[in-house]
Amino acid sequence: MTDAASETNPQQETIGRVLGRIPSGVFIVTASDGDGRETGLLASWIQQAGFAPPTISVAVNRSRYLNDWLAKNPRLVINIVGDNQFEFLKHFGKGFEADQAAFEGLTLGRATNGLPVLLDAIGFLEGSVTVRIESGDHTIYLVEIENAGAHVSLDETKPYVHVRKNGFGY
Repeated sequence: MTDAASETNPQQETIGRVLGRIPSGVFIVTASDGDGRETGLLASWIQQAGFAPPTISVAVNRSRYLNDWLAKNPRLVINIVGDNQFEFLKHFGKGFEADQAAFEGLTLGRATNGLPVLLDAIGFLEGSVTVRIESGDHTIYLVEIENAGAHVSLDETKPYVHVRKNGFGY
């Protein structure tokens, strides 16, 4: 945060510190462009948003090509990262270009919708986008969950929880 931002709005610094303390999980979103390309995206702004039907919200930065892919092929898989699975953070943390192989060296399965599932994650949810909302610098997707899978470690491993120092950046 810059001094100019604090001078413009003296509450900016406090807002950033408090907003960053909202905990979130860590997930790997897998998706396809519908033409054979697949990718994985490290994400943390995912939350359950409804019981019936089971629905989650997924926030994606507007600068990500994944938004174009979801507009064309509105299906995805959310892989839940465990608190001891730092290899996923390292692998997906740098991001991937649209034509870059995102899953090399990882153990994969396939969801019923055909998308990659990370078999070493603690579990996964698969679903279809039902609503797309433009919200500032992110696009929020409401995703109806259609299927799920639990891996061996689901009951033994806690999900990774992420808390940021500042709510104005990842």
